[in-house]
Amino acid sequence: MRFTFKRVAVAAAALSLSLSAAACGGEDAGSDGAGDKEITIGMVAGWAEGEAATYLWERMLEDKGYKVEVKTLDTGPLYAGMSKGDVDVFLDSWLPGTHEDYWKQYGDKLEKIGIWYDKAPLTIAVPDYSPLKSLADLKGKGGTYGGKIIGIEKSSGLYRISKEKMLPVYGLEGEYEVTTSSTAAMLAELKKATDARKDIVVTLWRPHWAYAKFPIRDLQDPKGAMGRPDGVNIVGRKGFSGDQPEVAAWLKMFRMNDQQLGTLEDLMENKYKGKPQQAVNEWMQANPDFAKAITG
Repeated sequence: MRFTFKRVAVAAAALSLSLSAAACGGEDAGSDGAGDKEITIGMVAGWAEGEAATYLWERMLEDKGYKVEVKTLDTGPLYAGMSKGDVDVFLDSWLPGTHEDYWKQYGDKLEKIGIWYDKAPLTIAVPDYSPLKSLADLKGKGGTYGGKIIGIEKSSGLYRISKEKMLPVYGLEGEYEVTTSSTAAMLAELKKATDARKDIVVTLWRPHWAYAKFPIRDLQDPKGAMGRPDGVNIVGRKGFSGDQPEVAAWLKMFRMNDQQLGTLEDLMENKYKGKPQQAVNEWMQANPDFAKAITG
């Protein structure tokens, strides 16, 4: 019996050492802070700055050995998915104003990681040949514009603010409707109208490549109905920074100026439409030190 107990004790000790070694090995494997090396980035289709940032980070993370999945969703489902842990990070969260409703609904299940573009206003734009100068000038001219201000996705904060705040503040309810479709459809109508030098009013935002591509300008907003400029935030699911400290640290350092963002957007939306990875390739060749300054 003593021999049997001794064998059991030896086996138990060996098992304990084996488990300890495995645990230490697990810690070593994650010591670089990269976790499981898999990242899911949420993106709203048609939001040029978000697409540019997302595909740029896809490339930067893949260059560091991460497996990246880009999930394209509407704004509401994206926030909901992130709150459930189905999406790790979103690079195009407009706070505190535009996405205020989503933050109120899901903010306790999310975390703010950083701001990479700090002055991003919502705008109402017209062709530069338009006689309109201010949002107040729209009053009484609904017939000229078919009673329509061409909007984007119904789930966007831009649509909500244009419809629920801007129209009533300027007394335009009943005279104008903010239409909904998609960002791509809005831009197509803008191109068609400006090519023909016809009148059009659209909802837009800065930064956006459309300002360089089309002859347009913003209507002044003397009553501040469109709100103060937001910051473009990086938001993650709750616990993301703890699970992926290396990536979170990189994201906190991320910044883009107008020139950097504008050139990437132009490549992505015009020269390489539908081929974002090719746009990122060319942009990174022209900006060889950008990623190095963030990820090393």
